[in-house]
Amino acid sequence: MLRGNKKIRRIVFVMIGAFIVIGLDHRMRVVHYELTDHRIENPICIVLLTDLHSCSYGKSQETIVNAIEREKPDVVLLGGDIVDDKLPEEKAWELLSRLGEYCPTYYVTGNHEWWIEDTHRVIRQMEQYHITVLAGEKRELEFHGGRVDLFGVDDPEVGRERWQSQMEKLKKEINPEVFSIILSHRPERYSEYLDFSLSLSGHAHGGQWRIPYLLNGLLAPNQGFFPQYAGGLYEFEDHRLIVSRGLARESTRIPRFYNRPELVVIHLLPTEE
Repeated sequence: MLRGNKKIRRIVFVMIGAFIVIGLDHRMRVVHYELTDHRIENPICIVLLTDLHSCSYGKSQETIVNAIEREKPDVVLLGGDIVDDKLPEEKAWELLSRLGEYCPTYYVTGNHEWWIEDTHRVIRQMEQYHITVLAGEKRELEFHGGRVDLFGVDDPEVGRERWQSQMEKLKKEINPEVFSIILSHRPERYSEYLDFSLSLSGHAHGGQWRIPYLLNGLLAPNQGFFPQYAGGLYEFEDHRLIVSRGLARESTRIPRFYNRPELVVIHLLPTEE
């Protein structure tokens, strides 16, 4: 009986150890979403990258760069907190210096970029790397004979009145006949995005801790415990929200648990007739 109990305890300890080790896996994964809409004429591939926080993904950020090159995107969207206000910036610039040359790339600020002492220096350097910075602006993007309208808004750390002014301006520029995308760092403000076809965000870091099939996220900034929008695809009546779990790892105070860093790939497809 005692030997049997010891064997059971060993099995339990091994299972607990395996559960923890697997949960702490922080390798980047690539997550794909397919969305259909009658306003999309031909397939469009979008890569969404958020919350890098200047973290390292190999020499010259090759893990991220190679993953993006495999997807062959039409456009790369940077959803804020790419440059961290605490970690050295070099790893962020290693990636950004390559993206702008590889593919049309658009960026909006996150809260951490506004916490950097000189945010406008960061923005200028983005532009030097051929990355288009959107701060309450719209771009009409042509892909494969079709069009998508991209809107970008600063993080609310820019100031409440300025953020609201940007949002009000962009809403007036929506063309309901064209598929519209808004790139905005904060998912908890989703109610402001419902006039657009699709909103893309980050910021929540996947809720930091997850338990598969039981808990989608434990704690997220500006959402608190058990965040509603921690990561994934959320569908409303005429609007869809995709929240990236982001790429932060060594910048986080608490390690990610069953919450691997992710690169998001969105395939926009025509509605089948």
